[in-house]
Amino acid sequence: MSTPSVSFEVFPPRSIDASFKLWDTAHALAPLEPRFFSVTYGAGGSTRDLTHDAAYTLHKTSGLPVAAHLTCVGASKSETLAVAQRFAKAGITDIVALRGDAPDGQDEFTPHPDGFANSVELIEALAASGQFTLRVGAYPEKHPDAASQGANIDWLKAKIDAGAAEAITQFFFEADTFLRFRDDCAKAGITAPITPGIMPIVNWKNARKFALRCGTTVPAWLDQAFEAAIRDDRHDLLATALCSEMCSELVDEGVENLHFYTLNRPEMTREICHALGVTLATAGVRDVA
Repeated sequence: MSTPSVSFEVFPPRSIDASFKLWDTAHALAPLEPRFFSVTYGAGGSTRDLTHDAAYTLHKTSGLPVAAHLTCVGASKSETLAVAQRFAKAGITDIVALRGDAPDGQDEFTPHPDGFANSVELIEALAASGQFTLRVGAYPEKHPDAASQGANIDWLKAKIDAGAAEAITQFFFEADTFLRFRDDCAKAGITAPITPGIMPIVNWKNARKFALRCGTTVPAWLDQAFEAAIRDDRHDLLATALCSEMCSELVDEGVENLHFYTLNRPEMTREICHALGVTLATAGVRDVA
């Protein structure tokens, strides 16, 4: 098995304790020489300044590429592009461009009256500046807002055609889910790299709840396996083994890059990377003062 390249997603801290968890995550994972860290953007743009500050500090202290999330939610076009320019001035020219989730209390996305109507419009505007490397989200299973999986793939192609260089998928629980999606994207004429998003299951109850909310299929066998593992106090052992096995299968099928959703809890992600042959280098994150 060849050794994959990896990248990691973290979220910006909202408290002092959360700040320590973020930097602990960076310290633990930066030595694996990831392609980049991505920093998420809260629903409704609720972490706009936190995302900027976390991305800037992570880039400054690690010396690694950092991809900042940017969404269309709750801001005019000029305000959204001003945020992008703040990232650029901070030396962050990788952006994960997303439509974004509705703010708390709203059931569905509603564009700002003067804002971007969707992610394609956002990508086109960012690409026109020529300043950014753009990544976008992809959904190996039908997005809850999509009419069909075919429409889902057509929308991904529109995002790539608008200027995105790479897509990162929503998480999934079986390798075949991604492999089928990759084949369907190729048939649709999508040639940009599609990187599988991997979520190590640090808490099965929470992961299952999130999966159901975002349209990710939960296989019956997985439910049964975790029910038994939790009963026997083997949750983490099962989660690590299953995720390592799935990643190994993806790599065997030609996948070169893996993107891990760390939830700012690096231990299991690091163990899985080690199992895949991604070993520690000498680089690390400098102390934040």
